[in-house]
This record gives sequence, structure tokens and C-alpha cells, in this order.
Amino acid sequence: MEGPGLEHFIANSGLPNRTLAARELDNVSHPYLEPADISGHGRRVYFDVYGCQMNVSDTEIAWSVLKDHGYVRAQEIEEADVVLVMTCAIREGAEDKVWNKLKYLGSLKKKRMRMKNAMPVKIGVLGCMAERLKKKLVEQEKSVDVVAGPDSYRDLPRLLALVDEGKAAVNVLLSMDETYADIVPVSLTTSRMSAFISIMRGCDNMCSYCIVPFTRGKERSRDIQSILGEAQHLSDQGVKEITLLGQNVNSYRDVSHTTHQGLSLAEKDETNLARGFKTVYKPKKGGLRFADLLDKVSQINPEMRIRFTSPHPKDFPDEVLYLIKERNNICKQIHLPAQCGSTRVLELMRRGYTKEAYLDLVAHIRSVIPGVSLTSDFICGFCSETESDFQETLSLLQDVKYNFCYLFPYSLREKTHAHRRLVDDVPQLVKLDRLDRMVKVFRSELVKINRAQVAQQQLVLVEGTSKRSELQLVGRNDGNTRVIFPNVELEKDGQAQKIQPGDYISVMITDSSSQVLKGIPLKTTTLQAGA
Repeated sequence: MEGPGLEHFIANSGLPNRTLAARELDNVSHPYLEPADISGHGRRVYFDVYGCQMNVSDTEIAWSVLKDHGYVRAQEIEEADVVLVMTCAIREGAEDKVWNKLKYLGSLKKKRMRMKNAMPVKIGVLGCMAERLKKKLVEQEKSVDVVAGPDSYRDLPRLLALVDEGKAAVNVLLSMDETYADIVPVSLTTSRMSAFISIMRGCDNMCSYCIVPFTRGKERSRDIQSILGEAQHLSDQGVKEITLLGQNVNSYRDVSHTTHQGLSLAEKDETNLARGFKTVYKPKKGGLRFADLLDKVSQINPEMRIRFTSPHPKDFPDEVLYLIKERNNICKQIHLPAQCGSTRVLELMRRGYTKEAYLDLVAHIRSVIPGVSLTSDFICGFCSETESDFQETLSLLQDVKYNFCYLFPYSLREKTHAHRRLVDDVPQLVKLDRLDRMVKVFRSELVKINRAQVAQQQLVLVEGTSKRSELQLVGRNDGNTRVIFPNVELEKDGQAQKIQPGDYISVMITDSSSQVLKGIPLKTTTLQAGA
């Protein structure tokens, strides 16, 4: 049987003329696949999403591709003809959840097969776990029909067409240039106040514990115009908050653009390397950097909030910090992943900084942006971590006082530097004990942070009704902390009106806990006017 022709590879490449080629693909006859087979013919697809915000963004890309090929959304998993599971491979626990779900989907598939005249269910595994465990997924889970890695979402219509012939279809090839820049993501929700924009893919940092460079490939950035176009599109749709996404957003660089001087706005202060940070790879030169992108995105709509995640501490030039300080619509909230408080362990993790350098950066950020909210990631129980090392992590949590933290026990990942060169020698019970202690210290500090916000007047973006009561509304302040307040009418344009999702409300904070702030709504306002 003949394979794909040249036009198929052009259509699925990252070449500038890909959009035209992709449109032509539907009209091309292949010896191995009829053009009509690529169409979904109204088949219902359900997405089951696990993991980070990047996976949510990837799901919107995959759905955009399938929607353009005649698939429709299934609201319930039981009514779906195709179930696609977007997976995460960063921790063992995340993978365990997927294996359990695949067992359930296998039983769902068998149940559908017993029904007369029912369309058989096709099951696909997408994302990082698909790339990491492609062989195991096909051999162990016989119910899996499609396995597609993070760079293969354009190929989903073809892969789903191939499985109609009773074969498992796999495409987990990693790309050097795929950014999906020409695909407009389609949200899985009908109305939304916030959205994600993926500005880059892959990662070059090669932290010793991290699987991402092996599941998502080398770092590459989208061209800036495609990002600005997507941000404008979201603004036109009424989206009030966008988050710029990447594995290391602040190393973004569009090398296809340069200023008239050949340098980006941020080139004068390239990175934090002079402040005691280092990197295992040679940074790229020239082009437009993250400060340029943030500057341009923030100008699209002064009433649309801008956030970004996840950055690396080594890539914080002052231009980025001063831009955050100056622009009302760039949230004064920075995610600053520390991972550990022990300099010895940080070196084993290949993070590129000491505890002292990290604390110096925190102090510098707070000197430029007073009142900034800091969030972080921490891992406990990494290879050879002692009780003394762990105490350094607890002291860092107490010293910095984060507004939010993602806290996890270390989970060994195959292919990583730690898997090849280090020993995962901290017992699981010790890891879990340290996690519990880490959570307690973090929450005790967060209680103090939130309590200090009582009696403040804060600007809150309304998200909707609280899950606990329709008499309460929920929104988020500039620091991304949830704020609960009564669902009452406020005066707007000279008359009392109900508060709507997407409104900016001035709220007086009256109470707090380690999870949320509570308050009283005072008035409707704007981002530029403030609280």
C-alpha cells in the first residue's frame, strides 16, 4: 500500500504556505485514503482533559482542526462517537488517572459494540503521555485506536479515518517548527471571560527532573503577528482576560522580526544571568523578545487583563518588570517557580540558580512592583534530598510568602537526566510526610497574607455564580485570588443593574481564609479607573 504523497506533508508542515495547502488537501485523492474519509461526517467528539493550561490550549487546537473537518461536539461522554483524552506525563499520579479512565472507556466501547446499529466508539490518547508511552498504549490498552503526540494534532482527521479500517493509528513525531500559529483555537465553552494563548512550544532548559523537553520537543516561538491576531480576536469576542502560555514564556523570541537596530527592546538587559543565574543552553540572539510581545499585547485592549505563565527565574529582564508596573491591564502577579530551597538540590535539579540568587530576584521584583503577588512550584523528596535540604525549602516558603503554590512529591520520569544519572532514594512515605509539612507551612503563611488584605478595596473581575450558592458571586482580583461577594444589584448608568460575568467590580474585603477572600461589592468600575 502506498503512503502519503508530497502534498500531504506540505499540508501538515510548518511552511508559510501551509494554510493554502491544508485547504487543498480535502480535494486531493490519495491512494491510501479517500478525501471523503477525512471528513468527520457529523461524528460526535468528546474531549477529556488532564493536566496544565497548555493542555487546555492544545485541546482547543485539536477541536478547531476536527471542527473544520466536519466533527461536532458531544456534551456527554456516553453519547460520543470519538473520545479523545488529552494527557499529562509530568507526574506519575497524572498518568495513573489516565490509565484508570482508559479502562472505563474500554468498557464503554464494549457496551456500544453490543448495541444494534450503533456507531462504534473510537478512543484516542493525545498529548505528552501519548508521546512518552506510545507503544505501551497500543499494546496494553487494546481499546485505544489513535495515539497523537503534541505536534500531531493537524493529523487527527487522517488518523481517525485510518482507524475506520480497524487499525491503530499513531503519530507522535516531534517537530522543530510546529507552533499551530495559523490555527484559530476553538473554546470548549460557549461563553467565557478568560482564555489562553499559546505563544511557544517545547522547552530547552533540561531541568534534571522534567519530562517536558522529551514529550514536547525543542523550544520554538510563534511569530508575533499570529499571537496579536489571536489576542485581537479574543478581545472582539468579549474575552476580558488572557493568559500567555508556554513552558518558559519569558524566553520567547520571534527571530523573524528585528527592530531597525537589529535588537529587541529587552536586548539591553538580556536575562538575569548577571544576577547569579545560568543556563545549560546558549540563548538565541536578535528578534523580538517577551518584553516586546507583552508590550504589544497589552495595547490591544486596555480593558482586557493580561497574565502569563510559566516563566523561568533566569529570564526576567527589567524591561518586563517595569512594563508590568506601568500597564494597568498587566496583572501584578508573577509565577516564579522555585522548585526547592536547597542550593545543593537546586544544582542537582539543574535549575541554574542558588537559593540566594532566587531571594535576590524576589527582592528586586518587589522593589520594582510593590505589592506584587508571587506564586510558585515546589517539589519535595527529590533525589538525595535530606531533612536539612527540606528545611531550606520550608524556610524559603516562610521568607517569600507566596500567594499560591503548586506543591508535589517528586515523581521519577523516564528519559530525564535524573532517571539516567541520579538515584530516587527518598522513600515514598518520607516524600508524603514532607509534602504534608510543606502544605501546612504554605497555608499558614497564606492565611496571614489574605488576612492582611481585609479592609482593602480591590478590583475584581466577575466570573459568575459561586458553586455553593446562587446568592453569591465569585471573581478574581489582580493577584488571581478568588473573591466571594453577595449577588446584588449595583448602580450603573444611573440605574440599578444585576452584576454580570465580565464586569469589573470594586469590592471591599471584609473576611478571609487560606483559600478565598470575602467582601462587599461597592460599584461597577473599569480596569483603567481601578478600584
